[in-house]
Amino acid sequence: MNLLRRLRAIPVSYRVPILVALLMVAISAVISERVLDRLSRTQEAFLDGLAGSYLDGLTAAVLPAVLRGDVWEVFDALDRSQRSYQALSPIEAVVTGADGRVLAATDPTRVPSYSELPQAHASRYGASTVTFDREADIGFAHRDLVYQGQKIGAIHTAFDASHVFAERREILATLLVTNAVLAAIFSLGGFLLVRRMIEPMRVLEDHMRAAARGVAEPIPSRDFPSRDGEVASLFHGYNALVHAERERANLAMQLAEEEKLASLGRLASGMAHEINNPLGGLFNAIDTLKTHGRTPGVRDTSISLIERGLNGIREVVEAALATYRPERSARPLCADDLEDARVLMKPELRRRRQRLDWQVDWPDGVVVPTPGGPVRQAVLNLLLNASAATPEAGAIGLRVERTPDRLTISVADEGPGMPRESVAMLCDEDPGPAIRAGRGLGLWMVRRMVDACGGRAGVEAGPSGGSVVTLVLPMREVARDERSHAA
Repeated sequence: MNLLRRLRAIPVSYRVPILVALLMVAISAVISERVLDRLSRTQEAFLDGLAGSYLDGLTAAVLPAVLRGDVWEVFDALDRSQRSYQALSPIEAVVTGADGRVLAATDPTRVPSYSELPQAHASRYGASTVTFDREADIGFAHRDLVYQGQKIGAIHTAFDASHVFAERREILATLLVTNAVLAAIFSLGGFLLVRRMIEPMRVLEDHMRAAARGVAEPIPSRDFPSRDGEVASLFHGYNALVHAERERANLAMQLAEEEKLASLGRLASGMAHEINNPLGGLFNAIDTLKTHGRTPGVRDTSISLIERGLNGIREVVEAALATYRPERSARPLCADDLEDARVLMKPELRRRRQRLDWQVDWPDGVVVPTPGGPVRQAVLNLLLNASAATPEAGAIGLRVERTPDRLTISVADEGPGMPRESVAMLCDEDPGPAIRAGRGLGLWMVRRMVDACGGRAGVEAGPSGGSVVTLVLPMREVARDERSHAA
């Protein structure tokens, strides 16, 4: 498995020549085996016939002498056969009698007459006519001497087979060299051909890698192939995809800004009411000061009322500005960001007579290293969606839990449940279809924030109906005095 994985990791321009070389080696091995097998059978058949002729002639020459027991005549026949069959290259010939003893041999000093036939001579033959000793390059053959159906002796011969094995080795070397040269030529040709074929794919791969890093650029016309074909069509398709993606991204950004402004419009009427109420009290306090300002008790009470009213107006204005103006720095998230969302939701909740269950575990002075603006906007979008889905006089909830390694934000509603396309916008790997449909832009902004933070989003059914949207953001808590750029 590891070898296969490593082979797949090799570039195609090198993998194809390697496969061609391996294929050539396999083909060469099969062809070489078949050629050598055919050569071996041809040589053995030829030697079998030649050895048979040699034994036939030798049998006819020594049979009468063996019948008479004439050792010298047997020696003479063996000597003449050595000179007559040079093509077979005889090395040794031994003639034995009916009792198995040696009558004569071409080398009487090694195998004396009337001696027992050595065991090595009797055990060196196989089923075929000729048996080969490949280590010594020698062939062996024997023939029983039969007269009138009775065995009267035997002939044991050995001959030089080095030329047979030398011819096989020469042919094997020729095959190996030829196949190696052909494999090298085909591999080089395959390398050059594949490299030329995949060069346009390299261009496309480079642009796709750049697009994966967020820099999608169209392929310039100079990189297009000289002739129109499949590669050119592929390049045109990629460029069209890049242009369409740029237009989609620009449109999505515009729609996101419009969604952001639309959310502000939904809150504007409530904010106006939230500001007008303190203003009425401020004017009444000013009129009271004008009339009874010299009375200490009345003056202190009026000033206190003016101060509380101005503080309320300041909270609403600061929350709106912090939420809807662009972030000037990557300010860390703190408890004030969530409190801003709470302040901005008050008019909408009062208008729909809804209740906000606020469960935020966040001590003062603690921040987390993630941009506060996007998280605050995401929480506000989820709360607005929850309020729109929940009937009047219902309740929505915000629950925030912190651990040393992550932040969990949950927004619950009492609505009929989140639509499938909205769930896909938050949870699917590709939210593109829902975005292209132009729905759920507020949720798309939430999804962008979650992806940018490396977190994940989930949607579950609430315990008493409705939906619970949960955002899990990985992070590490830091004290407020550790950060250098506080908002």
